[in-house]
Amino acid sequence: MLPCGPALTFVRCLVRKKNVGSESLEDSKLCRCLSTVDLIALGVGSTLGAGVYVLAGEVAKSDSGPSIVVSFLIAALASVMAGLCYAEFGARVPKTGSAYLYTYVTVGELWAFITGWNLILSYIIGTSSVARAWSGTFDELLGKQIGHFFRTYFKMNYSGLAEYPDFFAVFLILLLSGLLSFGVKESAWVNKIFTAINILVLLFVMISGFVKGDADNWKISEEYLINLTAITENFSPYENVTSIYGSGGFMPYGFTGTLAGAATCFYAFVGFDCIATTGEEVKNPQKAIPIGIVVSLLVCFMAYFGVSAALTLMMPYYILDEKSPLPVAFAYVGWGPAKYVVAVGSLCALSTSLLGSMFPLPRILFAMARDGLLFSFLAKVSKRQAPVSATLTAGVISAVMAFLFDLKALVDMMSIGTLLAYSLVATCVLILRYQPSLTYEQPKYSPEKAALAASERESAVSESQINMIQENHFSLQTLINPSSLPTEQTATTVNFLVGLLAFLVCGLSVLTTYGTHFIANLEPWSIGLLAALVVSFILTLLLIQRQPQNQQKVAFMVPLLPFLPSFSILVNIYLMVQLSRDTWIRFSFWMALGFFIYFAYGIRHSIEGHRSDGDEDSCSENSGLQEKNPVEEVDEPENTNESDQFLAHERTSEC
Repeated sequence: MLPCGPALTFVRCLVRKKNVGSESLEDSKLCRCLSTVDLIALGVGSTLGAGVYVLAGEVAKSDSGPSIVVSFLIAALASVMAGLCYAEFGARVPKTGSAYLYTYVTVGELWAFITGWNLILSYIIGTSSVARAWSGTFDELLGKQIGHFFRTYFKMNYSGLAEYPDFFAVFLILLLSGLLSFGVKESAWVNKIFTAINILVLLFVMISGFVKGDADNWKISEEYLINLTAITENFSPYENVTSIYGSGGFMPYGFTGTLAGAATCFYAFVGFDCIATTGEEVKNPQKAIPIGIVVSLLVCFMAYFGVSAALTLMMPYYILDEKSPLPVAFAYVGWGPAKYVVAVGSLCALSTSLLGSMFPLPRILFAMARDGLLFSFLAKVSKRQAPVSATLTAGVISAVMAFLFDLKALVDMMSIGTLLAYSLVATCVLILRYQPSLTYEQPKYSPEKAALAASERESAVSESQINMIQENHFSLQTLINPSSLPTEQTATTVNFLVGLLAFLVCGLSVLTTYGTHFIANLEPWSIGLLAALVVSFILTLLLIQRQPQNQQKVAFMVPLLPFLPSFSILVNIYLMVQLSRDTWIRFSFWMALGFFIYFAYGIRHSIEGHRSDGDEDSCSENSGLQEKNPVEEVDEPENTNESDQFLAHERTSEC
């Protein structure tokens, strides 16, 4: 044991990383039965929710006009940047856990817990809010009779609670929880059926829009809109009238309106990350997960693009209905009965969206419990190889939320968890690609493959050590012209530069959000600060780009490194800064609860903490607190020593 103080021990515990080098694909206790088509259906169903039936009308009327198709294109490109980062990690670390696992492998335990804890919040609120939306949509079809009955006999007059308890939403959540507990294969079939119906309805909407649409609705003149404003607002013909509907044409609110619409449309693509939680339930995860993520985002973009184009062609953008745009648009073109087709599609979309929110939540709970960061009973699986304890627990919590609480004020908290996860996954890609050796090894299917991989790693480590000898001292020369292969020094440099990049992005986001008035007035300090931040951001990117990357190849790798992940971080943090102060205050309470659980339970029961107890350089004081998780103890008599030697430097640097 090396002597080290309590503070150093504590810090090492917070930054210890998950070692998945001794785990292989066969170690999973979950049922490996999903195909690539199942993943695409899951991603499309989760992402292409009821928003496609509502969001297009809302954004087109208030922000973008007909240029909403461009808004969706910009939002799709921003989402694809995050999606590609998830796809690479899905190929590198095909295990259950999504962004939580990726952060644990790359950044460390504390950030991993923060990521997982926020994903839990996002999925709980998402499940509860979608269940209430399903209930409300069904109630609309019945003439609001269910809502009227419960308001009469079960009205709740308390701040923060819902107007009435939603028994229907509770029943729906518990029903789907039972389905998910029964088995992932059956759940996937139900999801594929509802997703197929939803896609067929959207195809009907698109074809109808192009048949009944009028291209003149994309060419409305400003003079016509000024006359319309004068009539609707009762202005005198002698007054100087300005149109309240924009300037007409394809971009009636200008390119700034199109960008504002893109910021809203970005959230329409949230949901594809549920694919990343299926790493231990897919037959060929290293290929299926990247394909599933990319194809599902492409399908969703085509659907949003087609529906928004059809909608703005059928009806002038300024008279679109914000709450029910498609039924009103069909009535406008004389196809009133089509609203029933839209209602069926909306219910199917809500069903797949609900399933998409409920599917990843138990798997995040399962992964965190298996690692010892949450309570161990959540890691239990059923005879059908489904995480039954985590599924039922998640269902009960979500049902209580849907039953009692007014979720409108909490929905923005979903965005924090999702955007934080996107940012951290992009950060992890940046860090991992510049490491001299990776903290995991690829899944092994045979001793021959394992021996070959080990020899390749040993040669890579040897080359890196040679370079380290040559680069004993840090200098500006080594920063600009580093070695051809990554070393510990270049990896540390990249870690520092990525941290600096995140700091600069936060500064840029805060300045462009809260300092727009000063920038618009050309205040010297604001212009100077903006220029300094932009130049520093570009220089940091170029310095990262100069560093050598790890040469290990996987099934999918993010292109245009480091630019693509960096811009993904910029977009996500900027959107986080846009959220209200009340949202951040509520978020702080949730994080306080999470930190209490982590420091009271997780840090002492962490499986990685127990693994490092026997290491020579370990300073952990947690020995004997808990038995090692049997899932983590894998017998590999032939390859254990080689693996331990390869991972020794990583382990000794952790708690």
